[in-house]
Amino acid sequence: MPHSFDFHFDMSYALDAGMGLNQSTVEYISRVKNEDPWLRQFRLKALEIFRTLPMPEILKAHGVDDLDFDKIRYYLANDQAPQRTWDEVPPEIKETFDRLRIPEWERKFFAGVEAQFDSEAAYNRIQDALAKEGVIFVDSTVGLQRYPEIFRKYFASVVAVGDNKFSALNSAVFSGGSFIYVPKGVKVKQPLQAYFRINAQNFGQFERTLIVVDEDGEVTYMEGCTAPRFETATLHSAVVEVIALKNSKIQYITVQNWSNNVYNLVTKRSIAHENAEIRWIDCNIGSKLTVKYPAILLAGQRARGEVLSIALASDQQIQDTGAKMIHLAPNTTSNIISKSISKGNGLASYRGIVHIHPQIKGCKNNTQCDALLIDGDSRSDTYPKITVHGDKNNVQHEASVAKIDEERLYYLQQRGISKAQATSLCVNGFVNDLIQEFPLEYGVELKRLIDLEINQSGGK
Repeated sequence: MPHSFDFHFDMSYALDAGMGLNQSTVEYISRVKNEDPWLRQFRLKALEIFRTLPMPEILKAHGVDDLDFDKIRYYLANDQAPQRTWDEVPPEIKETFDRLRIPEWERKFFAGVEAQFDSEAAYNRIQDALAKEGVIFVDSTVGLQRYPEIFRKYFASVVAVGDNKFSALNSAVFSGGSFIYVPKGVKVKQPLQAYFRINAQNFGQFERTLIVVDEDGEVTYMEGCTAPRFETATLHSAVVEVIALKNSKIQYITVQNWSNNVYNLVTKRSIAHENAEIRWIDCNIGSKLTVKYPAILLAGQRARGEVLSIALASDQQIQDTGAKMIHLAPNTTSNIISKSISKGNGLASYRGIVHIHPQIKGCKNNTQCDALLIDGDSRSDTYPKITVHGDKNNVQHEASVAKIDEERLYYLQQRGISKAQATSLCVNGFVNDLIQEFPLEYGVELKRLIDLEINQSGGK
Protein backbone atom coordinates (compact mmCIF):
# COMPACT_ATOMS: atom_id res chain seq x y z
CA MET A 1 0.00 0.00 0.00
CA PRO A 2 1.38 3.41 -0.91
CA HIS A 3 1.69 6.64 1.02
CA SER A 4 0.22 8.67 -1.87
CA PHE A 5 -2.29 7.39 -4.42
CA ASP A 6 -3.09 10.67 -6.15
CA PHE A 7 -1.29 10.28 -9.47
CA HIS A 8 -2.28 9.16 -12.95
CA PHE A 9 -0.76 8.62 -16.38
CA ASP A 10 -2.04 9.83 -19.73
CA MET A 11 -2.73 6.60 -21.59
CA SER A 12 -3.76 5.61 -25.10
CA TYR A 13 -6.00 2.56 -25.04
CA ALA A 14 -6.20 -0.03 -27.79
CA LEU A 15 -9.73 -0.97 -26.75
CA ASP A 16 -12.31 1.70 -25.93
CA ALA A 17 -16.08 1.21 -25.82
CA GLY A 18 -16.58 4.98 -25.93
CA MET A 19 -18.76 7.16 -23.77
CA GLY A 20 -22.26 6.18 -22.75
CA LEU A 21 -24.28 3.03 -22.02
CA ASN A 22 -26.36 1.27 -24.67
CA GLN A 23 -26.65 -2.07 -26.43
CA SER A 24 -23.65 -1.29 -28.63
CA THR A 25 -21.50 -0.72 -25.53
CA VAL A 26 -22.41 -4.12 -24.14
CA GLU A 27 -21.93 -5.89 -27.47
CA TYR A 28 -18.51 -4.23 -27.91
CA ILE A 29 -17.33 -5.49 -24.51
CA SER A 30 -18.56 -9.01 -25.24
CA ARG A 31 -17.02 -9.02 -28.72
CA VAL A 32 -13.53 -7.84 -27.74
CA LYS A 33 -13.50 -10.39 -24.91
CA ASN A 34 -14.49 -13.13 -27.40
CA GLU A 35 -17.28 -14.39 -25.17
CA ASP A 36 -19.64 -17.29 -25.75
CA PRO A 37 -23.17 -16.48 -26.97
CA TRP A 38 -24.75 -17.33 -23.59
CA LEU A 39 -22.68 -14.67 -21.87
CA ARG A 40 -23.49 -12.04 -24.48
CA GLN A 41 -27.20 -12.75 -23.94
CA PHE A 42 -26.67 -12.63 -20.17
CA ARG A 43 -25.18 -9.15 -20.52
CA LEU A 44 -27.92 -7.84 -22.79
CA LYS A 45 -30.64 -9.17 -20.48
CA ALA A 46 -28.89 -7.49 -17.55
CA LEU A 47 -28.90 -4.20 -19.45
CA GLU A 48 -32.67 -4.49 -19.90
CA ILE A 49 -33.10 -5.14 -16.17
CA PHE A 50 -30.85 -2.20 -15.30
CA ARG A 51 -33.03 0.14 -17.34
CA THR A 52 -36.20 -0.97 -15.53
CA LEU A 53 -34.88 -0.69 -11.97
CA PRO A 54 -35.14 2.61 -10.09
CA MET A 55 -32.23 4.37 -8.45
CA PRO A 56 -31.87 2.91 -4.91
CA GLU A 57 -33.59 4.96 -2.24
CA ILE A 58 -30.40 5.21 -0.22
CA LEU A 59 -28.71 7.08 -3.08
CA LYS A 60 -31.66 9.43 -3.37
CA ALA A 61 -31.45 10.04 0.37
CA HIS A 62 -27.82 11.05 -0.01
CA GLY A 63 -28.68 13.47 -2.80
CA VAL A 64 -26.87 11.75 -5.64
CA ASP A 65 -27.43 14.07 -8.57
CA ASP A 66 -24.26 14.09 -10.68
CA LEU A 67 -24.05 10.42 -11.61
CA ASP A 68 -24.87 10.46 -15.32
CA PHE A 69 -24.65 6.96 -16.83
CA ASP A 70 -24.26 8.44 -20.31
CA LYS A 71 -21.11 10.32 -19.31
CA ILE A 72 -19.14 7.27 -18.18
CA ARG A 73 -16.64 5.18 -20.13
CA TYR A 74 -17.41 1.52 -19.49
CA TYR A 75 -14.44 -0.28 -21.00
CA LEU A 76 -10.82 0.78 -21.50
CA ALA A 77 -8.01 -1.70 -21.96
CA ASN A 78 -4.85 -2.59 -23.81
CA ASP A 79 -5.17 -5.47 -26.23
CA GLN A 80 -3.10 -8.06 -24.39
CA ALA A 81 -3.48 -10.88 -21.89
CA PRO A 82 -2.32 -10.52 -18.27
CA GLN A 83 1.44 -10.96 -17.94
CA ARG A 84 3.07 -13.53 -15.67
CA THR A 85 6.40 -11.76 -15.26
CA TRP A 86 6.74 -8.20 -14.06
CA ASP A 87 9.15 -7.16 -16.82
CA GLU A 88 6.51 -7.92 -19.49
CA VAL A 89 3.95 -5.48 -18.07
CA PRO A 90 3.64 -2.29 -20.20
CA PRO A 91 5.93 0.47 -18.87
CA GLU A 92 3.27 2.99 -17.76
CA ILE A 93 1.25 0.32 -15.97
CA LYS A 94 4.36 -1.19 -14.42
CA GLU A 95 5.39 2.22 -13.10
CA THR A 96 1.96 2.66 -11.55
CA PHE A 97 2.17 -0.58 -9.62
CA ASP A 98 5.85 -0.09 -8.80
CA ARG A 99 4.85 3.13 -7.07
CA LEU A 100 2.15 1.21 -5.23
CA ARG A 101 4.80 -1.33 -4.14
CA ILE A 102 2.91 -4.32 -5.59
CA PRO A 103 6.04 -6.30 -6.66
CA GLU A 104 7.63 -5.75 -3.26
CA TRP A 105 4.53 -6.99 -1.47
CA GLU A 106 4.29 -10.00 -3.76
CA ARG A 107 7.83 -11.11 -3.01
CA LYS A 108 7.41 -10.71 0.74
CA PHE A 109 3.90 -11.66 1.72
CA PHE A 110 1.64 -13.18 -0.91
CA ALA A 111 1.01 -16.55 -2.47
CA GLY A 112 -0.37 -14.86 -5.59
CA VAL A 113 -1.04 -11.38 -6.94
CA GLU A 114 -3.34 -9.85 -9.53
CA ALA A 115 -3.08 -6.21 -10.63
CA GLN A 116 -5.99 -4.69 -12.54
CA PHE A 117 -5.56 -1.39 -14.40
CA ASP A 118 -8.88 0.19 -15.44
CA SER A 119 -10.95 -2.58 -17.13
CA GLU A 120 -8.55 -5.54 -17.34
CA ALA A 121 -5.86 -7.34 -15.37
CA ALA A 122 -2.34 -6.37 -16.42
CA TYR A 123 -0.53 -8.90 -14.26
CA ASN A 124 -1.42 -12.20 -12.64
CA ARG A 125 0.76 -14.75 -10.93
CA ILE A 126 0.35 -17.58 -8.42
CA GLN A 127 3.02 -19.65 -6.73
CA ASP A 128 3.84 -22.79 -8.70
CA ALA A 129 3.34 -25.05 -5.67
CA LEU A 130 -0.25 -23.87 -5.26
CA ALA A 131 -0.99 -24.26 -8.94
CA LYS A 132 0.19 -27.87 -8.74
CA GLU A 133 -2.31 -28.45 -5.90
CA GLY A 134 -5.10 -27.29 -8.19
CA VAL A 135 -5.59 -23.78 -6.78
CA ILE A 136 -6.93 -21.40 -9.43
CA PHE A 137 -6.24 -17.67 -9.18
CA VAL A 138 -6.87 -15.78 -12.41
CA ASP A 139 -8.85 -12.76 -13.52
CA SER A 140 -12.52 -13.36 -14.28
CA THR A 141 -12.10 -13.16 -18.06
CA VAL A 142 -9.57 -16.00 -17.98
CA GLY A 143 -11.72 -17.88 -15.49
CA LEU A 144 -14.67 -17.87 -17.87
CA GLN A 145 -12.51 -19.02 -20.78
CA ARG A 146 -10.43 -21.74 -19.09
CA TYR A 147 -12.66 -23.01 -16.29
CA PRO A 148 -16.25 -22.65 -17.52
CA GLU A 149 -17.46 -25.78 -15.72
CA ILE A 150 -16.65 -24.23 -12.33
CA PHE A 151 -17.20 -20.57 -13.09
CA ARG A 152 -20.58 -20.90 -14.76
CA LYS A 153 -21.90 -23.18 -12.00
CA TYR A 154 -21.46 -20.49 -9.34
CA PHE A 155 -21.62 -17.30 -11.41
CA ALA A 156 -24.60 -15.08 -10.39
CA SER A 157 -25.69 -17.76 -7.90
CA VAL A 158 -25.30 -15.55 -4.80
CA VAL A 159 -25.99 -12.10 -6.26
CA ALA A 160 -28.89 -12.14 -8.70
CA VAL A 161 -28.73 -9.88 -11.73
CA GLY A 162 -31.83 -8.00 -10.58
CA ASP A 163 -30.82 -7.76 -6.93
CA ASN A 164 -30.37 -4.00 -7.33
CA LYS A 165 -29.76 -1.45 -10.08
CA PHE A 166 -25.99 -1.64 -9.73
CA SER A 167 -25.75 -5.43 -9.66
CA ALA A 168 -27.65 -5.31 -12.97
CA LEU A 169 -25.26 -2.67 -14.32
CA ASN A 170 -22.26 -4.74 -13.30
CA SER A 171 -23.76 -7.84 -14.92
CA ALA A 172 -24.12 -5.94 -18.19
CA VAL A 173 -20.63 -4.42 -18.41
CA PHE A 174 -18.42 -6.32 -15.95
CA SER A 175 -14.77 -6.81 -16.75
CA GLY A 176 -11.83 -7.97 -14.67
CA GLY A 177 -12.02 -9.03 -11.07
CA SER A 178 -10.69 -12.24 -9.57
CA PHE A 179 -11.68 -15.87 -9.92
CA ILE A 180 -10.41 -18.15 -7.17
CA TYR A 181 -11.07 -21.84 -6.69
CA VAL A 182 -9.52 -23.83 -3.85
CA PRO A 183 -9.91 -27.63 -4.17
CA LYS A 184 -11.01 -29.98 -1.40
CA GLY A 185 -8.66 -30.10 1.56
CA VAL A 186 -6.22 -27.46 0.25
CA LYS A 187 -5.26 -24.78 2.75
CA VAL A 188 -3.61 -21.71 1.21
CA LYS A 189 -1.30 -20.47 3.96
CA GLN A 190 -0.32 -17.06 2.51
CA PRO A 191 -2.89 -14.51 1.31
CA LEU A 192 -3.81 -14.02 -2.32
CA GLN A 193 -4.00 -10.35 -3.26
CA ALA A 194 -5.64 -8.26 -5.96
CA TYR A 195 -5.13 -4.57 -6.55
CA PHE A 196 -7.67 -2.49 -8.49
CA ARG A 197 -6.50 0.80 -9.94
CA ILE A 198 -8.66 3.39 -11.75
CA ASN A 199 -6.44 5.59 -13.89
CA ALA A 200 -8.77 7.18 -16.45
CA GLN A 201 -11.12 10.12 -16.06
CA ASN A 202 -14.91 9.71 -16.46
CA PHE A 203 -14.39 5.99 -16.02
CA GLY A 204 -16.40 3.20 -14.47
CA GLN A 205 -14.71 0.10 -13.06
CA PHE A 206 -16.96 -2.94 -12.85
CA GLU A 207 -14.91 -5.91 -11.70
CA ARG A 208 -16.64 -9.22 -10.97
CA THR A 209 -15.04 -11.41 -8.32
CA LEU A 210 -15.98 -15.04 -7.66
CA ILE A 211 -14.36 -17.09 -4.89
CA VAL A 212 -15.22 -20.76 -4.35
CA VAL A 213 -13.54 -22.81 -1.61
CA ASP A 214 -14.34 -26.51 -1.69
CA GLU A 215 -14.83 -28.74 1.34
CA ASP A 216 -12.15 -28.45 4.06
CA GLY A 217 -10.28 -25.78 2.09
CA GLU A 218 -9.01 -22.41 3.34
CA VAL A 219 -7.98 -19.10 1.76
CA THR A 220 -7.39 -15.46 2.63
CA TYR A 221 -7.99 -12.92 -0.13
CA MET A 222 -6.95 -9.28 0.12
CA GLU A 223 -7.86 -6.42 -2.19
CA GLY A 224 -6.74 -2.82 -2.38
CA CYS A 225 -8.39 -0.06 -4.40
CA THR A 226 -7.26 3.45 -5.40
CA ALA A 227 -7.89 6.19 -7.95
CA PRO A 228 -6.47 9.67 -8.64
CA ARG A 229 -8.54 12.80 -8.09
CA PHE A 230 -10.45 14.29 -11.01
CA GLU A 231 -13.01 17.07 -11.26
CA THR A 232 -15.64 14.71 -12.66
CA ALA A 233 -17.34 11.77 -10.98
CA THR A 234 -15.90 8.27 -11.27
CA LEU A 235 -17.93 5.12 -10.64
CA HIS A 236 -16.76 1.91 -9.04
CA SER A 237 -19.46 -0.75 -8.96
CA ALA A 238 -18.21 -4.25 -8.24
CA VAL A 239 -20.05 -7.47 -7.56
CA VAL A 240 -18.40 -10.05 -5.30
CA GLU A 241 -19.70 -13.58 -4.76
CA VAL A 242 -18.09 -15.85 -2.16
CA ILE A 243 -19.02 -19.52 -1.65
CA ALA A 244 -17.69 -21.50 1.31
CA LEU A 245 -18.55 -25.19 1.02
CA LYS A 246 -18.71 -27.65 3.93
CA ASN A 247 -16.00 -27.18 6.61
CA SER A 248 -14.16 -24.50 4.61
CA LYS A 249 -12.83 -21.12 5.76
CA ILE A 250 -12.63 -17.86 3.80
CA GLN A 251 -11.27 -14.52 4.92
CA TYR A 252 -11.88 -11.54 2.61
CA ILE A 253 -9.96 -8.35 3.44
CA THR A 254 -10.48 -4.98 1.74
CA VAL A 255 -8.51 -1.76 2.15
CA GLN A 256 -9.86 0.98 -0.11
CA ASN A 257 -8.50 4.48 -0.40
CA TRP A 258 -10.56 5.99 -3.20
CA SER A 259 -10.19 9.65 -4.11
CA ASN A 260 -13.07 11.96 -3.19
CA ASN A 261 -14.62 11.96 -6.68
CA VAL A 262 -15.44 8.21 -6.65
CA TYR A 263 -18.90 6.75 -6.15
CA ASN A 264 -18.17 3.36 -4.60
CA LEU A 265 -21.40 1.35 -4.95
CA VAL A 266 -20.65 -2.30 -4.32
CA THR A 267 -22.61 -5.53 -3.83
CA LYS A 268 -20.72 -8.14 -1.78
CA ARG A 269 -22.42 -11.34 -0.70
CA SER A 270 -21.36 -14.76 0.51
CA ILE A 271 -22.87 -18.09 1.46
CA ALA A 272 -21.55 -20.40 4.17
CA HIS A 273 -22.52 -24.05 4.06
CA GLU A 274 -22.38 -26.60 6.87
CA ASN A 275 -19.69 -25.82 9.45
CA ALA A 276 -18.09 -23.25 7.13
CA GLU A 277 -16.65 -19.92 8.26
CA ILE A 278 -16.58 -16.59 6.39
CA ARG A 279 -14.97 -13.38 7.64
CA TRP A 280 -15.18 -10.00 5.91
CA ILE A 281 -12.63 -7.48 7.17
CA ASP A 282 -13.35 -4.14 5.56
CA CYS A 283 -11.67 -0.74 5.71
CA ASN A 284 -13.30 2.15 3.84
CA ILE A 285 -11.31 5.36 3.47
CA GLY A 286 -11.98 8.04 0.87
CA SER A 287 -14.58 8.17 -1.94
CA LYS A 288 -17.35 10.71 -2.37
CA LEU A 289 -19.95 8.13 -1.40
CA THR A 290 -19.49 4.51 -0.36
CA VAL A 291 -22.52 2.23 -0.11
CA LYS A 292 -21.42 -1.24 0.89
CA TYR A 293 -22.96 -3.91 3.13
CA PRO A 294 -21.09 -7.25 2.98
CA ALA A 295 -23.62 -10.02 3.52
CA ILE A 296 -23.32 -13.59 4.73
CA LEU A 297 -26.03 -16.20 4.18
CA LEU A 298 -25.56 -18.82 6.90
CA ALA A 299 -27.09 -21.69 4.98
CA GLY A 300 -25.64 -24.75 6.72
CA GLN A 301 -25.77 -25.93 10.30
CA ARG A 302 -23.04 -24.52 12.57
CA ALA A 303 -21.94 -22.05 9.89
CA ARG A 304 -20.16 -18.98 11.26
CA GLY A 305 -19.99 -15.46 9.87
CA GLU A 306 -18.17 -12.31 10.93
CA VAL A 307 -17.93 -8.77 9.54
CA LEU A 308 -15.35 -6.40 11.01
CA SER A 309 -15.37 -2.93 9.46
CA ILE A 310 -13.70 0.46 9.78
CA ALA A 311 -15.04 3.53 7.98
CA LEU A 312 -13.55 7.02 7.92
CA ALA A 313 -15.64 9.90 6.54
CA SER A 314 -13.74 13.13 5.96
CA ASP A 315 -14.95 16.49 4.59
CA GLN A 316 -17.62 16.11 1.88
CA GLN A 317 -17.55 12.32 2.22
CA ILE A 318 -20.30 9.83 3.05
CA GLN A 319 -19.56 6.32 4.27
CA ASP A 320 -22.82 4.34 4.33
CA THR A 321 -21.56 0.92 5.33
CA GLY A 322 -22.62 -2.02 7.44
CA ALA A 323 -23.34 -5.74 7.26
CA LYS A 324 -26.08 -8.28 6.66
CA MET A 325 -26.32 -11.60 8.49
CA ILE A 326 -29.05 -13.96 7.30
CA HIS A 327 -29.44 -17.07 9.46
CA LEU A 328 -31.03 -19.81 7.37
CA ALA A 329 -29.94 -22.88 9.35
CA PRO A 330 -29.97 -23.84 13.04
CA ASN A 331 -27.01 -23.37 15.39
CA THR A 332 -25.42 -20.70 13.22
CA THR A 333 -23.37 -17.86 14.71
CA SER A 334 -22.64 -14.34 13.51
CA ASN A 335 -20.66 -11.39 14.78
CA ILE A 336 -20.62 -7.77 13.53
CA ILE A 337 -18.20 -5.16 14.81
CA SER A 338 -18.31 -1.75 13.15
CA LYS A 339 -16.19 1.29 13.97
CA SER A 340 -16.56 4.61 12.20
CA ILE A 341 -14.76 7.95 12.40
CA SER A 342 -16.21 11.22 11.13
CA LYS A 343 -14.47 14.57 10.76
CA GLY A 344 -15.28 17.91 9.25
CA ASN A 345 -18.78 17.56 7.80
CA GLY A 346 -18.28 13.88 6.98
CA LEU A 347 -21.10 11.41 7.56
CA ALA A 348 -20.51 7.80 8.61
CA SER A 349 -23.56 5.56 8.88
CA TYR A 350 -23.92 1.95 9.99
CA ARG A 351 -26.79 0.19 8.22
CA GLY A 352 -27.25 -3.45 9.11
CA ILE A 353 -29.62 -6.38 8.92
CA VAL A 354 -29.73 -9.42 11.17
CA HIS A 355 -32.42 -11.90 10.20
CA ILE A 356 -33.08 -15.29 11.80
CA HIS A 357 -35.37 -17.35 9.63
CA PRO A 358 -38.56 -18.92 11.04
CA GLN A 359 -38.50 -22.49 12.39
CA ILE A 360 -34.80 -22.58 13.25
CA LYS A 361 -33.20 -22.45 16.68
CA GLY A 362 -29.88 -22.19 18.46
CA CYS A 363 -28.68 -19.13 16.50
CA LYS A 364 -26.52 -16.41 18.00
CA ASN A 365 -25.68 -12.91 16.85
CA ASN A 366 -23.66 -10.12 18.42
CA THR A 367 -23.59 -6.64 16.87
CA GLN A 368 -21.47 -3.78 18.17
CA CYS A 369 -21.35 -0.35 16.48
CA ASP A 370 -19.04 2.36 17.81
CA ALA A 371 -18.64 5.83 16.31
CA LEU A 372 -16.08 8.54 17.01
CA LEU A 373 -16.69 12.20 16.10
CA ILE A 374 -13.58 14.30 15.61
CA ASP A 375 -15.34 17.66 15.82
CA GLY A 376 -18.72 19.30 16.20
CA ASP A 377 -19.60 19.33 12.50
CA SER A 378 -19.21 15.61 11.84
CA ARG A 379 -22.07 13.14 12.07
CA SER A 380 -22.74 9.46 12.67
CA ASP A 381 -25.97 7.47 12.26
CA THR A 382 -26.91 3.87 13.10
CA TYR A 383 -29.75 2.01 11.38
CA PRO A 384 -29.98 -1.57 12.68
CA LYS A 385 -32.76 -3.90 11.56
CA ILE A 386 -33.12 -7.09 13.59
CA THR A 387 -35.73 -9.75 12.86
CA VAL A 388 -35.80 -12.89 15.01
CA HIS A 389 -38.09 -15.87 14.49
CA GLY A 390 -37.97 -19.38 15.91
CA ASP A 391 -37.04 -20.46 19.44
CA LYS A 392 -33.93 -20.43 21.62
CA ASN A 393 -32.10 -17.80 19.58
CA ASN A 394 -29.86 -15.15 21.13
CA VAL A 395 -29.33 -11.70 19.63
CA GLN A 396 -27.66 -8.67 21.18
CA HIS A 397 -26.94 -5.23 19.79
CA GLU A 398 -25.09 -2.27 21.28
CA ALA A 399 -24.07 1.05 19.83
CA SER A 400 -22.09 4.04 21.10
CA VAL A 401 -21.25 7.50 19.77
CA ALA A 402 -18.59 9.65 21.39
CA LYS A 403 -16.78 12.87 20.59
CA ILE A 404 -13.01 12.81 20.82
CA ASP A 405 -11.89 13.52 24.40
CA GLU A 406 -10.71 17.14 24.63
CA GLU A 407 -9.08 16.50 28.00
CA ARG A 408 -7.01 13.69 26.51
CA LEU A 409 -5.98 15.92 23.59
CA TYR A 410 -5.00 18.67 26.05
CA TYR A 411 -2.98 16.21 28.13
CA LEU A 412 -1.03 15.02 25.09
CA GLN A 413 -0.45 18.55 23.83
CA GLN A 414 1.01 19.54 27.20
CA ARG A 415 3.65 16.90 26.60
CA GLY A 416 4.85 18.36 23.33
CA ILE A 417 2.58 16.46 20.94
CA SER A 418 0.81 18.53 18.30
CA LYS A 419 -2.98 18.52 18.14
CA ALA A 420 -2.92 16.63 14.82
CA GLN A 421 -0.61 13.96 16.24
CA ALA A 422 -2.69 13.71 19.41
CA THR A 423 -5.86 13.30 17.34
CA SER A 424 -4.22 10.53 15.31
CA LEU A 425 -3.17 8.73 18.49
CA CYS A 426 -6.73 8.84 19.80
CA VAL A 427 -8.19 7.61 16.51
CA ASN A 428 -5.68 4.77 16.22
CA GLY A 429 -6.47 3.76 19.79
CA PHE A 430 -10.16 3.68 18.89
CA VAL A 431 -9.66 1.29 15.94
CA ASN A 432 -6.58 -0.59 17.14
CA ASP A 433 -8.38 -3.79 18.10
CA LEU A 434 -9.77 -4.13 14.57
CA ILE A 435 -6.50 -3.16 12.88
CA GLN A 436 -4.90 -6.08 14.69
CA GLU A 437 -7.14 -8.37 12.63
CA PHE A 438 -5.28 -7.32 9.46
CA PRO A 439 -2.01 -9.01 8.48
CA LEU A 440 0.89 -7.15 10.08
CA GLU A 441 2.14 -5.15 7.08
CA TYR A 442 -1.38 -4.21 6.03
CA GLY A 443 -2.14 -3.06 9.57
CA VAL A 444 0.93 -0.81 9.61
CA GLU A 445 0.01 0.79 6.30
CA LEU A 446 -3.63 1.12 7.36
CA LYS A 447 -2.55 3.15 10.40
CA ARG A 448 -0.49 5.38 8.11
CA LEU A 449 -3.47 5.92 5.82
CA ILE A 450 -5.65 6.90 8.77
CA ASP A 451 -2.95 9.26 10.04
CA LEU A 452 -2.69 10.92 6.61
CA GLU A 453 -6.46 11.37 6.40
CA ILE A 454 -6.81 12.72 9.94
CA ASN A 455 -3.83 15.06 9.66
CA GLN A 456 -5.24 16.82 6.61
CA SER A 457 -7.45 18.78 8.97
CA GLY A 458 -6.65 17.32 12.34
CA GLY A 459 -5.49 20.61 13.86
CA LYS A 460 -2.38 22.70 14.12
